[in-house]
Amino acid sequence: MIELPVISQEATRRKKPDWLRVKLPVGKEYAKVRKLVDEHKLHTICESGNCPNMGECWGAGTATFMILGNVCTRSCSFCAVATGRPPEYDTDEPRRVAEAIKLMGVKHAVLTSVNRDELKDKGAEIWYQTVVQTKELSPETTIETLIPDVKSNWDALYRMISAGQEVVSHNMETVESLYRRVRPQAKYARSLEQTKLTKEFGKRTKTGMMLGLGEKKEEVLKAMDDLAAHGCDILTLGQYLQPTKMHIEVAEFIHPDLFAEYREEGLARGLKYVESGPLVRSSYHAERHVNV
Repeated sequence: MIELPVISQEATRRKKPDWLRVKLPVGKEYAKVRKLVDEHKLHTICESGNCPNMGECWGAGTATFMILGNVCTRSCSFCAVATGRPPEYDTDEPRRVAEAIKLMGVKHAVLTSVNRDELKDKGAEIWYQTVVQTKELSPETTIETLIPDVKSNWDALYRMISAGQEVVSHNMETVESLYRRVRPQAKYARSLEQTKLTKEFGKRTKTGMMLGLGEKKEEVLKAMDDLAAHGCDILTLGQYLQPTKMHIEVAEFIHPDLFAEYREEGLARGLKYVESGPLVRSSYHAERHVNV
C-alpha cells in the first residue's frame, strides 16, 4: 500500500531510460517543509520512499504519512517494506500524526499503512481516529486515505472510511493475471469489490497501478473497464521500479507516449480522472483529486 521508491542504478537490472531521470527537489515551500521534518523528526513516506515527486508535492502543500508501523503482514514481490509479525501498534499515533500535519501546515494529507491482517479490525480504529483527530486540529486540511485490503471485513472497511476523509484509495497495483506473482495474498476481484462498496458508501474512490511488470496492453484496458464498472473515479498509472535485487524485476520500461495513450483510454472508459506517466505515484497531484 505504500509509495514505490526511486532506486539506485546498482539495484536495477535494466538500464533506466532518459525519461526516468529525477529532478532534485527545490523551492521555498519544499525547503520549509524539509526543515520542519528534520527538526521534529517527522516520518513521511515521501522521504523514506525517496519519491521522485517529493519537491513538487511538498511545494503544493501535500505530504504522505504511514500509520500502523513499518512491518507488514503481506509479502508482495514489488514492495521493500519488511514482512513479519508487527509489534503492538501505538494508540497515541493518531494524535501525533494530527499534530505533525498541523505543524507542517499540510493542505492535503495522504494517509497510508502497512497491512495488519493479524488485527481483528485490520487497524480500522487507528485509521478512524487519525482522520478524526487530524480534522479536529486542521479542519481546512483535506485528506486521502490509501487503505489496505481488508480481506472482505466490510465492518472494518466502513469504520476506516467513515471518518470524514474526502478521498478513499485502494491500490489494485497490477492486472489480474499477475496477482499471484505480484500480490500473492490479495485477490483481484476482492479489491474491486472493496472499491465498489467504498463508492456505494458515498466516497470519492481512487486506485493505482504499476506498469512494466509484464502486463499486456489489453489487460490494462480490461482493468480500466473493471474499475469503471466498480465505481472507481480516479486512476494513477506509473512505472514499476525494482527496489532491490530480491524483488520482482522490471519487465519493460513503458514509453511516455503509451502512458499518454492509457490516460485517454481511461477517460474514454468512464474514469473521471487519470494520472498517467513514468514517474507518477499514488499520491502524485493528490490535492487535485479532491474535487474531480
